[in-house]
Amino acid sequence: MSTRKATSMDVLLVEDSAGDVRLTQEAFRNSNLNIRFHVAVDGTEAMAFLSRTGAYADAPRPDLILLDLNLPKMDGREVLARIKANDSLKLIPTVILTTSDAEDDIIFSYQLQANCYLTKPVHLDAFDGLVKSISEFWLNTVKLPQQSHFRKS
Repeated sequence: MSTRKATSMDVLLVEDSAGDVRLTQEAFRNSNLNIRFHVAVDGTEAMAFLSRTGAYADAPRPDLILLDLNLPKMDGREVLARIKANDSLKLIPTVILTTSDAEDDIIFSYQLQANCYLTKPVHLDAFDGLVKSISEFWLNTVKLPQQSHFRKS
């Protein structure tokens, strides 16, 4: 049994669809009750959260980022590029969770060092299953660096 299940985890969901936010939060809660969700509805808000600026000065460092590519204000591709170019953020696992199944988006995301690329299923049961598998793998199975090993941004 993983010790991670007993530890509270912070997940930053960067998603502009209120319906997808609700579905994702609910699916995670059903599979792991120790998750604190934080939501950014566009790329600019995500970067403010991650850099702890403005209203996000006291934001926690997320253990995992779920990032949509098609976002207002700042595209998810640019957010990913900024995360992976920043020494204090680049070790945070960043999972692309998007509707796009375009080969160019997949290749570009991996070139920018996304940790994995997942296409959102259109059926509710499949979406729920995908989110549960994300939770099980990224929050319960893999070994992640301890927060104390990250430099302050």
